Amino acid sequence: MLKPLGDRVILQVQEQEEQKVGGIILASNAKEKPQTAKVVAVGSGRVLENGQTVALSVKEGDLVLFDKYAGTEVKYNQETYLVVRENDLIAIVD
Repeated sequence: MLKPLGDRVILQVQEQEEQKVGGIILASNAKEKPQTAKVVAVGSGRVLENGQTVALSVKEGDLVLFDKYAGTEVKYNQETYLVVRENDLIAIVD
């Protein structure tokens, strides 16, 4: 499995349902980018200037909201993941 470094988090984006507007199915490039994902892996934390490491606020298994255009998409073992920094995460969904 992938192991993120520092304050990075690996997300598995939740699939959206097919979107219809007035009975017309929207093309995939016209749909809003999903903003909910499951945390798959977390890095060791953010390193401060004094060398101290601050643990991340999220943990594996959390469902989170993230900035619309955040992160880098990566493929690993035929799966697509999104790698983001912790400050690109907006909230944890309960």
